[in-house]
Amino acid sequence: MTGQVLASWSEGPARRAILDYVHEATTPGTAFVEPADRIATFDNDGTLWVEQPLPPQFDFVFRAWEEEAKADPSLAERQPYKALIERDRAFFEGVATQEPETVATLLEAFARSWAGTTPEEFDARVREWTRTVRDPQFGVPYVELVYRPMLELFDLLRERGFRVFVCSGGGRDFMRVFSEETWGILKEDVIGSAAAYTYTGGGLVRSPELLGGLDLGPGKPEHIFAHTGRLPAFAGGNADVDIEMLTSAAFALLVRHDDDQREYAYTKGAEASLTTAERLGWTVVSMKSDWTTLF
Repeated sequence: MTGQVLASWSEGPARRAILDYVHEATTPGTAFVEPADRIATFDNDGTLWVEQPLPPQFDFVFRAWEEEAKADPSLAERQPYKALIERDRAFFEGVATQEPETVATLLEAFARSWAGTTPEEFDARVREWTRTVRDPQFGVPYVELVYRPMLELFDLLRERGFRVFVCSGGGRDFMRVFSEETWGILKEDVIGSAAAYTYTGGGLVRSPELLGGLDLGPGKPEHIFAHTGRLPAFAGGNADVDIEMLTSAAFALLVRHDDDQREYAYTKGAEASLTTAERLGWTVVSMKSDWTTLF
């Protein structure tokens, strides 16, 4: 690791808590964490990049579903196509706050839409989206809206022997397309909700079925354990759907969106996690006060 440690972090309780934990976890003593157990897991939407007005993956899928609905008008009576056509505010609010039932509906449709495609075909669609679509607020591709302070945290953790994973309720295969070039995280270290695959005719194709349960709430520590055989030593999130993952970790970091000048200020979908953070003593990061640079 080169340069100043956590260079985009202001001096303050959050930065000190991170540095103290990492030092104690990697120095012989009572808080020492064995190298094999140094697992760090992070949510994606709202933790690693912008999630307002909607998580970026839904920009990708909504564009595809609008085209599907135009080609097949009968889809207008099925969710999520119905909500898209009718501009259902309640449905979109459930998407924005990652309400599990709404997200489940979306991911089931997501699996159906690309059923029968090869991994290469799906990857090509996502890569085209990353190149051509821009965030409506900031006017740049979504992959440019990753939080620099979190990438610096990844560098610190890796330098001290932690293995860093992304664990998101979003699509695993969607994130894997850009994980290596955007986060520096190998595809195999991305955990998320995923379609099953079938090997047929000498190759893999996507199934219309979801693989395992939804990677939200209790699904996060369940998926992490299934993937790594361990629960995290360090975990970072920003919302109520991250509570179980954060509770399962020895050190929990909660990102609070309170910067309406450089990004957004909101607590909807994070009220319970903020209350839990206060009760359990988690480290809460203020985007406004703790980060000198966002992107």
